[in-house]
Amino acid sequence: MSKEKKNKKALRFNKSGLKKAILSVYYENNNQSFNYKQIGAAVGAKDVGELQLVNVVLQELRDADTLVETDRGKYHLKSKGGTATGIIELNPKGYGQLTSEELDEPVFVSAANMNHALDGDKVRVRLYARRKKSNPEAEVIEIIERAKTTFVGTVEISLFSAFLIPNKKTPFDLFIPKDKLMGAKHGQKAVARIMDWPERARNPFAEIIDVLGDAGNNNTEMHAILAEFDLPYRYPEEVIQAAEKIPIDITDDEIKKRRDFREVPTFTIDPADAKDFDDALSIQKLDNGYWEVGVHIADVTYYVKPESLLEEEAYNRATSVYLVDRVIPMLPEKLSNGVCSLRPNEDKLCFSAVFQLDDNSIVHQEWFGRTIIHSDRRFAYEEAQRVIETGVGDLKTEILTLDRLAKKLREIRFANGSIGFDRVEVKFEIDKDGKPLNVFFKESKDSNKLIEEFMLLANKRVAEFVGKPAAKKKERTFVYRIHDKPDPEKLDTFNHFIKRFGYGIMTNNPQTVTASMNKLIENVAGKKEQNVIETLAIRTMAKAEYSTRNIGHYGLGFEYYTHFTSPIRRYPDMMVHRLLARYLEEGRSVQAEQYEEMCKHSSEMENKAANAERASIKYKQVEFMAEKIGQQFKGVISGVKDWGIYVELDENKCEGMIPLFELTDDFYEFDEKNYCIIGRHTHKKYQLGDSIEIEIARANLDKKQLDFRIVGEVLPLKLKIPAKRSRKYQSSNE
Repeated sequence: MSKEKKNKKALRFNKSGLKKAILSVYYENNNQSFNYKQIGAAVGAKDVGELQLVNVVLQELRDADTLVETDRGKYHLKSKGGTATGIIELNPKGYGQLTSEELDEPVFVSAANMNHALDGDKVRVRLYARRKKSNPEAEVIEIIERAKTTFVGTVEISLFSAFLIPNKKTPFDLFIPKDKLMGAKHGQKAVARIMDWPERARNPFAEIIDVLGDAGNNNTEMHAILAEFDLPYRYPEEVIQAAEKIPIDITDDEIKKRRDFREVPTFTIDPADAKDFDDALSIQKLDNGYWEVGVHIADVTYYVKPESLLEEEAYNRATSVYLVDRVIPMLPEKLSNGVCSLRPNEDKLCFSAVFQLDDNSIVHQEWFGRTIIHSDRRFAYEEAQRVIETGVGDLKTEILTLDRLAKKLREIRFANGSIGFDRVEVKFEIDKDGKPLNVFFKESKDSNKLIEEFMLLANKRVAEFVGKPAAKKKERTFVYRIHDKPDPEKLDTFNHFIKRFGYGIMTNNPQTVTASMNKLIENVAGKKEQNVIETLAIRTMAKAEYSTRNIGHYGLGFEYYTHFTSPIRRYPDMMVHRLLARYLEEGRSVQAEQYEEMCKHSSEMENKAANAERASIKYKQVEFMAEKIGQQFKGVISGVKDWGIYVELDENKCEGMIPLFELTDDFYEFDEKNYCIIGRHTHKKYQLGDSIEIEIARANLDKKQLDFRIVGEVLPLKLKIPAKRSRKYQSSNE
């Protein structure tokens, strides 16, 4: 096999693609059992990394109940007969689509055959015999696991009945008996829980479990968003009381057990409005000529003990939630903003990663353990940035040295395969009532990158310390932050699209993808097409998640990576602290299956929190633009679907949609591969990245939806392509 063919094969093996290939082997040999080496040979995986990924996928398919482990390390396809298990996705019209790893394509489920299954439910279906030239169909025969049993919506009360009208896509209303209203009034927002759904009943019977308040009130709407994603918006009283009982004082006995950094220059750099300070940096020059840099992380697990109320609450929440106007902390305020927060001029307990670096940021020694620190100064990012730019200010020598070392670390990281997405962050200026007054943009500057690099260094080296193979060291269960390789098909589609702007990426192996992706990001910086191309590039990437099964972090280019640096706001970091402490004391490895379940829960909660944050931003965008109905704006087509065109406004990055039914000059058809819609008769084209002028038509706060209408002709972005396209030009953009 040629070297080029090997390279092309290397990129093929991302986890989702490999899963499909492995299942194909089992479908074709459904009466046989295979181990990971046999499967590896069947799909063409040969090197150690690829075989390791095969093993990870086999374990995941076993956990999903798709495969059965017949002998240790040997797997057989679970016999399903004419049924399949998967997740149902519900359309607002009532029909569904089942996605299952047991099937090679989605299956249609009519509304009549849903049998009370709801969006996101895990179900078992009976597969129907397939008709010629038709999509496969099925009927739900068992609801294995409900995605949710509580719903958020608006209460409607009439003389004889009461209903909750759900906010999200749900093809039914919830019937509320009058004695189950919990005091909710007509028009208020509330949370209801399904009590029963009789087989012949059109609507489920439910009870109100919380009244959120009047629709339109800012607190009501933010709590409604949290409730939509099953996220908590208040603490149980017993948890608050447990936090209040935690002592603030640090005993002399505890100090003696720790490495003392209180005399070393130490500081924090955080957002101006932050109250929970997870991390601090210290720096001093050693007699051996190296720089000793301490990455000091709040020692949350010293205060939050296993099996305590606080531990249970932290695990259930798994993460702090950052909405557009507030933070809902993972830990009660006494801990998150007080006892654990590394506030200036206070002694604080930490778990630290301490490095000795030379002037080129090469690590020569490292140490991990529990410490005590005393932060000399709390910097906002803007204050630290002024010191970097002017060379004047508190702790200027320390900040300038760390900035110089961080830039070297960043240079090394990118040389080793990291991808550098520096997205512009949209922020709102909000008044005391939560009303958005203005939109502004935040960019990552040197002060942000300084903190980022040292946090990345600590996370990487902690993961390597525990996970990297070493002589006489048995494999130990650990919590990794993993990021899979991108899907080759998505990359090819993305590459096809960006060529219309004169760009291109090389997709023959992971190394050339990262190098050419970084070159692309550099080339689009400041261009009109920047946001569209960067957004699409991110969508080609897999989602990062937590797992005990390490496959590396593709986006960062790290073979080993974890989350060690934010235990105040992330539960996985608490797991990492406990495991690291255990292994530093030569403790035995923990049970992998238990920790894998905890990782899965943390990933799911992180995803919910991210969705809630996006929903809160969308709500504020709609609220901000609601007063601008009829006004005209210039924008860029940021998304194309078979139901409409999404447009992002140049002025404020707010996004809205032009419904296809409003384009009455032709019948438009959706071309998914080319990100466009095309008129059947006029051949007029609306394509992702095109400039367009719109008018604000409608603003629906309940749906968090802005509707636009076109007022100007679509203008394709001007392509910067020379008359002759040479191989040299392509490689310069790759």
